[in-house]
Amino acid sequence: MKKKCIVGILSLILLMGCAGTMPDLGIHNGKLTPCPKTPNCVNSQAVGEKQYIQSIHYTGTQQEARSLLLQVLESENRTKILTAQENYIRAAFKSAFFRFVDDVEFYFPDEQAGETVIHIRSASRVGYSDLGANRKRIERIRNKFQSAR
Repeated sequence: MKKKCIVGILSLILLMGCAGTMPDLGIHNGKLTPCPKTPNCVNSQAVGEKQYIQSIHYTGTQQEARSLLLQVLESENRTKILTAQENYIRAAFKSAFFRFVDDVEFYFPDEQAGETVIHIRSASRVGYSDLGANRKRIERIRNKFQSAR
């Protein structure tokens, strides 16, 4: 009886991980979609300290920064690039065990004085807390990006 209960609960958790629907994201009036009030999202354009994460800065053209970032994203495990436009990239990251999906966006506003700023948003599709997974992912991507220069 106890085994059946545990198996049932684990099955429910696995199904919930797959149940997240793709949210309507993108750029609206020069900004990425704001984070919800839950602690499972980070955004470089956020006002709140808990959800704010620093944008990525690149000395060079927008095209160079975009190309380098795409290389970094393709090196990540369980990642699918959903959109790769000139000034916007959207990718989905799937967790290894529960198969939860996180949406990650990168926005390249116009370059200024030879510097490209890359704004970032990373959020879980389901759940309340991500135990810092989105923030850690962005910092890992930032480190790979800066190392690849």
